Amino acid sequence: MHAPARPIDRYLAHYGDDHRNPMNQRVHLWCVPAIVWSIVALLWALPVPEGVGRPGLWAALAMLAALVFYWRLSRALGAGALVLFVAMGAVAEALRMALGAAGLAWLALAVFVVAWIGQFLGHRIEGRRPSFLTDLVYLLIGPLWTLGKLYRRLGWRW
Repeated sequence: MHAPARPIDRYLAHYGDDHRNPMNQRVHLWCVPAIVWSIVALLWALPVPEGVGRPGLWAALAMLAALVFYWRLSRALGAGALVLFVAMGAVAEALRMALGAAGLAWLALAVFVVAWIGQFLGHRIEGRRPSFLTDLVYLLIGPLWTLGKLYRRLGWRW
């Protein structure tokens, strides 16, 4: 059997090899998006100097950097990530308005910790180390893997 030709296919195949256990996959389908949202929200809560921008600037810059990487790997998955990032930013902004920046930061930190505990428990069940311990790029591939699972369920190609 030959290796997948496109980099996105190679990344997702390697990530999938580290996530074969159905329970670990279910954990990741919940925890990976929670971690991404928590990072977006934590960055959203960071103060932005007056005259430089508005709340959410640091999150927008991080999302833009991730989107450039995603778009180069797969335009279809990059477009999906854009939609999800916009939704995550909207939720972060609504919660910032309701809870204040500090309240948003504490909530995001709690989600981040709980979701990472879930991730490591999933890998304990799996019996394999997380992919990012091999290569940090897999911290960015995890969200595409979960999005790819959604695309497959909907019958979409990337």
